[in-house]
Amino acid sequence: MWQLLFLTLSWDLVPAAAHSLHRSMDGAGRRQYQVQHGACSYTFLLPETDNCRPPAGSYVSNAVQRDAPLDYDDSVQRLQVLEGIMENNTQWLMKLESYIQDSMRRGVAALQQSAAHNHTAAMMEMGSSLLNQTAAQTRKLTDVEAQVLNQTTRLELQLLEHSLSTNKLEKQILDQTSEISKLQDKNSVLEKKVLDMEGKHTVQLQSMKEEKDQLQVLVSKQNSIIEELEKQLVTATVNNSVLQKQQHDLMETVHSLLTLVSTSGAARPAPAAKEEQVTFRDCAEAFKSGLTTSGVYTLTFPNSTEETKAYCDMESSGGGWTLIQRREDGSVDFQRTWNEYKAGFGNPAGEHWLGNEFVSQVTAQKRYVLRIRLADWEGNEAQALYEHFSLSGEDLNYRIHLKGLTGSAGKISSISQPGSDFSTKDADKDRCICKCAQMLTGGWWFDACGPSNLNGMYYPQRQSTNRFNGIKWYYWKGSGYSLKATAMMIRPADF
Repeated sequence: MWQLLFLTLSWDLVPAAAHSLHRSMDGAGRRQYQVQHGACSYTFLLPETDNCRPPAGSYVSNAVQRDAPLDYDDSVQRLQVLEGIMENNTQWLMKLESYIQDSMRRGVAALQQSAAHNHTAAMMEMGSSLLNQTAAQTRKLTDVEAQVLNQTTRLELQLLEHSLSTNKLEKQILDQTSEISKLQDKNSVLEKKVLDMEGKHTVQLQSMKEEKDQLQVLVSKQNSIIEELEKQLVTATVNNSVLQKQQHDLMETVHSLLTLVSTSGAARPAPAAKEEQVTFRDCAEAFKSGLTTSGVYTLTFPNSTEETKAYCDMESSGGGWTLIQRREDGSVDFQRTWNEYKAGFGNPAGEHWLGNEFVSQVTAQKRYVLRIRLADWEGNEAQALYEHFSLSGEDLNYRIHLKGLTGSAGKISSISQPGSDFSTKDADKDRCICKCAQMLTGGWWFDACGPSNLNGMYYPQRQSTNRFNGIKWYYWKGSGYSLKATAMMIRPADF
């Protein structure tokens, strides 16, 4: 009797390709059989018959067997029984193997289907995730592509603009190159002309040099003659002064005689008028009185009996000019004190300064004209004429007032800015901290050490005065050289 006692199945997802059979005993002494098929293990108990040993005498195969000893017969029987059991077991095992194989096929198919389903779901989930990620990456790539397209478009526009600018620049460069070529051609022609002119100029310079040498000889001769004439003029001036004194003495004598002759003692106006005519306020009055010879005259201060000597120019520009300054040979030092410039110094017949006090009082009476005469070492002359000239009193530092400049000595006033005070080496009244009168060697109406100063150092020949310490009138031809002669003179505007 066959009885199936126990069956255990352990299954894995992957089937094996081989199986094995193991035999053991359980605790009750029963035989256990374990079949190993890959990863699957099957444990079972095979049925066994109780008292399988046959009764004595129940089976005798032949006489030999009957006649054999008892132990031999038992062995044969047992062997036969075992052979039967083996056959049964073999058949059962074959059936069991077929059953196991069928079960394994069904289980493997189910497991494969389940695994495929699980794998498909996982793959679908992974695919969905990948699709989402792909969509996000696609959107990012689309944005990046749009930005790249925008940048590319912008760069293309900039490249186009640069290309247009480059074309314009190339065109301009070509035009400039053409102009440069034309200018080079013109320059070549001009260089040729300049070379020709230089040759001609050299010849002319040589000729002018020869003429200059001849003129220098003539100038030397003329200087000698002029010096002789100046000496004669000084002598004549002195004689004229003597004659004026004699005339004055004669007038006083006539006046005395007329006084003595008078019997009634009544004052007669004629002698008084003649006495008034003896003294002059300026050279214009002397000229109007009939004295038309240039020379040194005695002038009186307005409303005073104080007298001073002045040179009167009775010939230039209608005459009647009172000289207040003259430079011609450097014989007088013009670096003087305040009091010397106030009272006057020098020789009226030569270089001199008339005096600020006299000029201040005279120009306070009426409107005067100032005339400045300049001469350089090449024989050129120029003049500046101010239609209104006056000096304030000493309390205002003999401040100068000028209006209406005309003449050939320059369009800008070279005296100073109107309203400047007079300065000397011992009385600094300028508007500069550098003490212009000391630095520029002469008293003048300095504003801020201007470049013009007719009272500066006298140079005996043509010399640069870039240090501003010489006699010069800067705005006459922009001259940077010392002047040879200067003269400042005044005359009433109503003369």
